[in-house]
Amino acid sequence: MNTSVYIAKRYLFSKKQTHAINIISGISILGVLVGSAALIIILSVFNGLEQVILSLYSNFTPELKIEPRQGKTFDPNEPYFVALAKDKNVLSYTQVLQEKALIRYSDRSFIGTIKGVSDDFLKGKQLDSTIQFGSFTLKDNGANYAVIGATVQGNLGVSLKDQFTSLQIFSPRRSAGNSSNPMNDFVFRSIHPSGVFGIQQDFDDQIITPIGFTRDLLDEPDKVSSIEINYKTGTDLDEKQDAILEKIGKDFTVKNRKQQNTELYKTINYERWSIFMILTFVLVIAIFNIIGSLTMLVIDKRKDIAILTSLGANKKVIQGIFFFEGMMISVIGCIAGLALGLVICFIQQQFGFIKMGSTMSVLDAYPVAFKLSDIGLVFLTVTVIAVIASGISSSLSVKRLDEIKQEL
Repeated sequence: MNTSVYIAKRYLFSKKQTHAINIISGISILGVLVGSAALIIILSVFNGLEQVILSLYSNFTPELKIEPRQGKTFDPNEPYFVALAKDKNVLSYTQVLQEKALIRYSDRSFIGTIKGVSDDFLKGKQLDSTIQFGSFTLKDNGANYAVIGATVQGNLGVSLKDQFTSLQIFSPRRSAGNSSNPMNDFVFRSIHPSGVFGIQQDFDDQIITPIGFTRDLLDEPDKVSSIEINYKTGTDLDEKQDAILEKIGKDFTVKNRKQQNTELYKTINYERWSIFMILTFVLVIAIFNIIGSLTMLVIDKRKDIAILTSLGANKKVIQGIFFFEGMMISVIGCIAGLALGLVICFIQQQFGFIKMGSTMSVLDAYPVAFKLSDIGLVFLTVTVIAVIASGISSSLSVKRLDEIKQEL
């Protein structure tokens, strides 16, 4: 065993003449422990929240989305798109036609987005989990129904129990002219709501209807705004995305879920790293307590240092003793903190004893998800800070060594 490591180990676990050194060393370990535990807990909670948010988005966000690079619509009946729909790995192939529209209910109005979808849209397994009231029904007994977002419902005061009042949806007539009556320049259709869904503001201003209803409203018999594709489990989505891009050319874009929700992913990452940096700063303060602990240890062990020097120990050995002492304090605190944090996260994952503080349809307790990379990140962060702090401490110990020699 390296001489410096051996002596550092003895110093760490042996009693000191000055009891305060034991207390400061214990506080240093406790600070690193708490900081490491807090880091791994916060990162795990953010992982859980990210999974929940993205799973909610995935209910309305397809794995791949094809849109025209220019213009609003395109013809989905081209040979390649027809062949794509027959791919054996495709779970759902949804044609989408959407546009902004004026929505009226009773005496209230709201400008939202009407989204017409083909039948494959209902193959989404988690659609029912987004429903706050009613059901996700688009067709029943030959009649068309609409599922509206929570924002639409809140602004219009829609009541699903009212069977006599329907939604009136207005869209500009494609052949609109200078009519004396402005209402003649609009097409409107009526439809009853069957349910209210709630996800996030980006989606909650939508009205989901059968695509046939939307085609009739917009007077668009053939074209679509986009094609949304979901694949069977185990399909390589990156490979599929590249293959589609290669075949459809530059006239279309093919976006995966991350590309469709760029701002969402950026926001999650910004929040995650902001919290990480704040906690890291707290950890820096805790680890730099080591400097005070080791400085007092140098004073406590000045006779030992003098003896080691007389036996031939050079400054490098003395410096190594206090460097490894600081590293041991940090590593012990980090490992204990990681273990404590993982235990707390596991208990939360199994029993959910820390609640969100409000009754929510999706979340009751804080979600937790583990990532091996987070453990490595926390350990690496502690190690880097510990190396800096221990390096400073060991340098100060050498300076103190010169003073001790003069005293002795």
